[in-house]
Amino acid sequence: MVPTDYTAYFTATAAAAGVLIGLLFVAVSLRPETIFGEGAPAAGRALAGSAFTGLVNGFFVSLVALIPQAGVGGVSVTVAIISLSATLRLHREVAKQELHAVMLAASMAMYLFQLGVGVADLFNQSSKTLVECAAYIIIGQVSVALGRAWSLMEGRHMVSPARKERTEHRPARPGPAPSLPGTVTADDET
Repeated sequence: MVPTDYTAYFTATAAAAGVLIGLLFVAVSLRPETIFGEGAPAAGRALAGSAFTGLVNGFFVSLVALIPQAGVGGVSVTVAIISLSATLRLHREVAKQELHAVMLAASMAMYLFQLGVGVADLFNQSSKTLVECAAYIIIGQVSVALGRAWSLMEGRHMVSPARKERTEHRPARPGPAPSLPGTVTADDET
């Protein structure tokens, strides 16, 4: 059972996750052909799917936590298993060079931790510590989902790995920027 101290928190996280899910739909609708189109890279689908999975996970745990006399154990176990399965399925489709290993590891760790907390809560529903753990897990899930959604908005999934590597490892040249012949620069005017 969720202590009443957490009602405001779970209300806020349910509302925030719901709004962020809506914004994710808007982000995807801005460039649908780059995420779900025929020639779209698998990385775009993985970013969108992972962000959606994390937000929906937190949304449902928060909603169930608001039901009087309900615990977070059963819903945590259920959504953790679904989220683990969805995350693994999404990332199997992505080429190794496009894989966001840190985000994948963070997602997997959170869902496994959520699974453990959920199982523990099923056996000890009066533990305030387990509810607190569930609350912090939601913060982690929303954080990872926001990171993935931001990557999606930036269009990182559309940059080829070879091009990305070339632009990331290009050293900056010292001195003023080169100018075209016949153009006047700020240095020439003085």
